[in-house]
Amino acid sequence: MLLDTESAVAMKAHGNTEAAVLMPISDWPQAPRLTFTERRADLRKHAGEISFPGGTTEPEDQDLEDTALRESEEEIALHRVHVEVVGAVPPVGTFATSFRIQPIVGLVSDEATMVANPDEVAAILSFGFDELLDSYAMRRLVRRGVPIRTPTFELGRHLIWGATARILTDFFHRIGALD
Repeated sequence: MLLDTESAVAMKAHGNTEAAVLMPISDWPQAPRLTFTERRADLRKHAGEISFPGGTTEPEDQDLEDTALRESEEEIALHRVHVEVVGAVPPVGTFATSFRIQPIVGLVSDEATMVANPDEVAAILSFGFDELLDSYAMRRLVRRGVPIRTPTFELGRHLIWGATARILTDFFHRIGALD
């Protein structure tokens, strides 16, 4: 079961920098798909990784939900009028960069269009729930010389791991799609 945003935001998670991501769900409920971004390979942080659209809070953001919606507009031109926020999942922390990431779940209207911001996003990716679930596995990865056992989703050449995979795994557990 998804949490309401206030309850999720109140939960503790590692991280010194507040951030939020939007989990944009299209084609709900017939053939649900999640939208991700592939970050540009030359970015300073999380270069080339697959993530949900999002980023750090800005002074003008009213709350973390506002952060997720603003960042989605900036990164993939997904305007907030086309997103119905339906809940949240617990925040996760990143270890290397010390972000506390609040995932916000939103249903995207059929009228929405998405265009990658070339300054940040190499590609917009969309995967169906079924293909994501079929690609799930716990794997041992080595990152910065350190072996970690982590949830992953491998779809062709795309590997979703780290905070994004942990968010996705929790989401699928909460909606009863993953045991």
